[in-house]
Amino acid sequence: MSETSPDIFKAYTRKCGAVFAAVVCGTLLMVAASYAPIANHKIAIALVLTAAACNASVVAAYLMHLIGERKMIFTVLAFTVVFFIGLMGLSIWASQDIPTVVAPITR
Repeated sequence: MSETSPDIFKAYTRKCGAVFAAVVCGTLLMVAASYAPIANHKIAIALVLTAAACNASVVAAYLMHLIGERKMIFTVLAFTVVFFIGLMGLSIWASQDIPTVVAPITR
């Protein structure tokens, strides 16, 4: 059984509060960027997507406890890279495979 003390609990509570504050700030940043009067919509979309990516990484790392699962994350990433390279290779290999039109059968 793990040893728990009030100091460990306070440190964990402080860490959870900081993560919560980061998620709230990220969400507020996304909402503010969506309502901001930016003339170029591409910049506004880039700001919202950047804030969303940061928010998602904080949630995945701390709330989903993935920050301590390095071996599993690297394994999943390795499989992703292998399958992506395989699919791109198959797509490139089949890009010149154009079906030919067969003359209709007449009777």
